Amino acid sequence: MSGVVGYIGDKNPVEVLVAGLYRIKGHDSAGVAVVNDEGVTAVKSLGKLENLEAKLAAQPVTGHLGIGHARWATHGVPNETNAHPHFDALNEIAVVHNGIIENYQELRTSLQQEGVAFRSQTDSETLAHLIRKYYQGNLFKAVQQALRCAKGAWALGVVSRHNPDVLIVARQGSPVVVGVGDNEAFMGSDVSAIIKYTRDVVYLDHGQICEVRRDGIKVEDLDGNPVQHEVVHVDWDDSAAEKDGFPHFMLKEIHQQPEVIRNTLRGRISDDASDVNLSDINISEADIKACPRITIVACGTSWHAGMVGKYLIERFAEIPVELDLASEYRYRDPIVEKNAIVIPVSQSGETADTMEAVRLAKSQGARILAVVNTVGSSVARESNGVIYLQAGPEVSIASTKAYTTQVTAFALLTIWLARIRGTMTKDQAKDMIAELRTLPDKMQLVLNNQEPIKALAGKQKYRDAQSAFFLGRDYNYPSALEGSLKLKEVSYIHAEAYPAGELKHGPIALVTNEMPVICVAPKGNIYDKMVSNIQSIKARAGLVISIATEGDTAIQAYSDDVLYIPECYEPFSPILVALPLQLFAYYVAVNRGCDVDQPRNLAKSVIVE
Repeated sequence: MSGVVGYIGDKNPVEVLVAGLYRIKGHDSAGVAVVNDEGVTAVKSLGKLENLEAKLAAQPVTGHLGIGHARWATHGVPNETNAHPHFDALNEIAVVHNGIIENYQELRTSLQQEGVAFRSQTDSETLAHLIRKYYQGNLFKAVQQALRCAKGAWALGVVSRHNPDVLIVARQGSPVVVGVGDNEAFMGSDVSAIIKYTRDVVYLDHGQICEVRRDGIKVEDLDGNPVQHEVVHVDWDDSAAEKDGFPHFMLKEIHQQPEVIRNTLRGRISDDASDVNLSDINISEADIKACPRITIVACGTSWHAGMVGKYLIERFAEIPVELDLASEYRYRDPIVEKNAIVIPVSQSGETADTMEAVRLAKSQGARILAVVNTVGSSVARESNGVIYLQAGPEVSIASTKAYTTQVTAFALLTIWLARIRGTMTKDQAKDMIAELRTLPDKMQLVLNNQEPIKALAGKQKYRDAQSAFFLGRDYNYPSALEGSLKLKEVSYIHAEAYPAGELKHGPIALVTNEMPVICVAPKGNIYDKMVSNIQSIKARAGLVISIATEGDTAIQAYSDDVLYIPECYEPFSPILVALPLQLFAYYVAVNRGCDVDQPRNLAKSVIVE
């Protein structure tokens, strides 16, 4: 995700801002704005931070107040125009923003009708012009009033040439902290951005706005009510701070999932929550209705997400779906039907196998609709339309939050397709959307109660296992595949996944009392079938861990251990099931002394065939 930093004090603000930006993992552009006697001076660059540093060395900027931003593009392609900071029309107010303004198109249209000319394609620029609209000398009040008009999420930093002694910081959804120093103050998306300079921080809560001065801060909510704030002393070292206090990036990214699922949903649900808006599809409704078949191509974790997508689309949109491993697709001489749609799925958007599959499908006339995380990536550029994930960059090689956002994207796409094709009523769509919106809170419940998972992973019979089976059915066969992949990736335990009904056709010969069998069995249409499969394992002295729905005590009779998830709408259960599977793999790997974030022989983006 993008990141913001800010500083007010006697240090060189550029040095403080750039040092903070280096702590932000994953970006495609960066920039700073400094308030000085000349006004507000901004310097931006595309690509790595070294490019920004080179520009700043060539054109030094001085002052005592500044803001900075490292951008992970979500609206508008990566370029210097779309890079932050963004300005009002008079170049007097600068903003940096991490998050999503859901109603930016509506606000943009209204401001344009008032004569405002926009420079960028971003949603964030809207805030700069909106703040200018309400500015009457008091920057704090102007930001407060502007944000009352906005919908979405923000970690926001604002400065003005007419208020050289104040930095405004606001939070809704996206995290932000304010650091307190000796006659100076700091802002960062997280503690890692400012810990080099201070360990005394104030964590802003949802819906709060903060006026930051050298000698103190005040906090209010958006309605102007004063808020008491607490200064917290952080004892983390630099390495822990970079990971937000987590021991590994993988665990940090597992914990980010409720937030990134909310981000993936933001701006894509109609005001009455009965329909889905996907603005970057660029495939007409006529083409959607004429589509005889969808083919999903992907690799690894993305392929597992694509399998969930296949089940959802076929069941609710009633379109036949083929699922292909991208590495096999172009070697099997695929038949691409007229009006067919091919959906490549990729976290990086640079996976070589997936890219080659896209090129082949395009050459045969297919329409390409990508599900990717990286704006401007190769897959995105060569596609007709895109559904961008809002996962932000993944540092850990083992994918966690990208997987759950991919499945969420497929859920949104399914509703969108089904409504266009008339296979889902408005009321049915409304019910499904309501279920999607419950997931982040339910995911947080799993994260808040992970001690049983941690304890389970520490048991010798699981920690020292040589092999493991993962079983699931229907929507959760992909969950079994993904759970198996996570365990083998980070712990080096040999693991295989099967549809549970296939166990009796050979693999059950391997079941012993020394091999864990992880059975994904939440309540749903195939629950009884899954229990029957579990019983057949126990009848052969198998070692069973069940992933089950809270309140299901009956399954304990057939399991050695049970991990529970909150009750969930079955088609979306893979999103929730992913968390205990990820956490189990993580804690087993930690107990085995493995390098969790950098597993041997693996790379984050596979750019070779």
